[in-house]
Amino acid sequence: MQRYITNNSYEKRFGYSRAVRKGPFVFVSGTTSIDPASGEVRHVGSAYDQACAIFEEIVRAVTALGGQKSDIVRVRMFVAEDRDTGKVGEALKEALGGVGPAATMIVGARFVSSEMLVEIEADAVVTVRTNVVSSAR
Repeated sequence: MQRYITNNSYEKRFGYSRAVRKGPFVFVSGTTSIDPASGEVRHVGSAYDQACAIFEEIVRAVTALGGQKSDIVRVRMFVAEDRDTGKVGEALKEALGGVGPAATMIVGARFVSSEMLVEIEADAVVTVRTNVVSSAR
């Protein structure tokens, strides 16, 4: 099993990895918009900007474990306020619209910090890629 660990203080504090890979499967933990250097929530007040930053981190985690953005097959979005669902949906479409993963959005979530407006989990299945070389005879 491979693990992807960041400097997010919650990972160390609670003893989990940002993402793990077992075989072709990658599981990305619930991800929020935390600045890894300061531990502070980024984009306070903007669910859209938080979601965009979260999707970037999710793609970074999948890539670090040998996958690609196109390997993401499922996302689960937890949103604090109903008014933010449209903006979080826009961020999903911008980040992964070409991939078209299965998706769930749950509204009314509470997070470890009141400044967190969105938390997103993702799963990926890493496709084995081979380079086919043909020789002319």
